[in-house]
This record gives sequence, structure tokens and C-alpha cells, in this order.
Amino acid sequence: MNQAAAQLVGEHDFSAFRAAHRQSRSPVRHLSELRVERVPAAAAAPGEGEWLAVTATANAFLHHMVRNLVGLLIAVGRGQRGAGSAGDLLAGRDRREAPATAPAAGLYLDSVRYPAAFGLPPAVDASAMIATPAS
Repeated sequence: MNQAAAQLVGEHDFSAFRAAHRQSRSPVRHLSELRVERVPAAAAAPGEGEWLAVTATANAFLHHMVRNLVGLLIAVGRGQRGAGSAGDLLAGRDRREAPATAPAAGLYLDSVRYPAAFGLPPAVDASAMIATPAS
């Protein structure tokens, strides 16, 4: 999965990973990080087993881009696609050739960071805002 992810890092035309309805004029984005890590069962939710954490960092994302990237990584992890298919999809720029979009359930936005030049407040750690059951 990380071999496939590494092929997607950099500035590319992500047409194969955008939503069918195009909300952005340009599909070019700079993906500075895309990695997959195993989360041990003890650190995940009790009784849920092992999880995978996907971290994606970019200058901007297209609509459904992260869900589509995760869909590809899942297909690679399951052996349904080869790791090299990531580069092939980028080059082909055809969403119809890509695997299914990953479901939104289980994916969440952790934080948003902007360059200091924008004068916005520093990022807030979203993990501090996750509700936990009352004891």
C-alpha cells in the first residue's frame, strides 16, 4: 500500500481521483504526504481488531479525492490491484479506471493548516474534540 501511495506523492493531475461532478477548475494538486500505518488493536477501538491509518497532506484536495485515494489503497492492500496501478491511474487520468470510492464511515478530517501568510489562527487539534462516552 505504501509503494502505491509513494507514486502519488508530488504535483500531479489527479483527474482519476476526483469526483464525477467537477467542482474545481484544475485537477492539479500537490500531495506532499500519503502514507499507511497499522494501528494495533490495543490502540484502536476495543474489540475492533487492527486498523489502518491513512495520512494525506496536500496543498488542497479535490472533491472525494481522499476517499478515492483510500479506495485505491484498499484495493492494493487486498491484492485486487498492483502497487504500480497508482502511477498508471495518474497517467491515464480516467476516474472510470479507478477502484470504488472508499466509504466516508471511518474517515475523518484531523486538522487543517494554512500558511502563516494567511494570518489565520494556528490549527486546532481535532482529536481533542472527539466525543467520548461519559463514565
